[in-house]
Amino acid sequence: MDLNQEKELIKSAQKNQEVFVEIYNQYYHQIFGYILKRTANLEVAQDITSETFLKALNKLWQFRWRNTPFSSWLYKIATNEINRYFRNGKYKSISLEILQEQGFRPIDPNNPESEIIAAQEELQKHQDFLTCQKKISQLDIKYQEVLTLRFFEQKKIKEISQILNKSEGTIKSLLHRGLKKLQEQMQPFTEMNIINSERSK
Repeated sequence: MDLNQEKELIKSAQKNQEVFVEIYNQYYHQIFGYILKRTANLEVAQDITSETFLKALNKLWQFRWRNTPFSSWLYKIATNEINRYFRNGKYKSISLEILQEQGFRPIDPNNPESEIIAAQEELQKHQDFLTCQKKISQLDIKYQEVLTLRFFEQKKIKEISQILNKSEGTIKSLLHRGLKKLQEQMQPFTEMNIINSERSK
């Protein structure tokens, strides 16, 4: 979907709430994937995704078009919810039930859990990713945000700055410092992998 199509979709949804179902279907996988990568927790990711879309639905009238992808706004909401989860150490939400009451259905109606179970299995296959994610989660939130958006979500510096409401210069600086801190965190793990690799030869 290009920006013009997206703009028309958002305008329609602001006039007719039922159109928001199309937004939900369009961006669900993308936002859920981001949240799952940040939390590495299936149930939490499901809850935060539901909360993200419910808040987007309720605040859609406030959205103003600035020729940037609508997904940036969704990422911003999701990021705020993820940060709330990390601050509180827990996340309890009834948003999934509320969304379903308003007509939103899981992406796969025949097996509503299939996609998130598949996502969980995919995460478990990649132990290196889980190790990296665990190390990232030990960094300050400001580094978690930029590293995940840049390297897991493949977002450009400009879009990250829009999502996080920070200047591009600040984003570059956070990336530089975050990568340095992550490298320090990962060094013992990398060294252990090298040792194990040498032993197996």
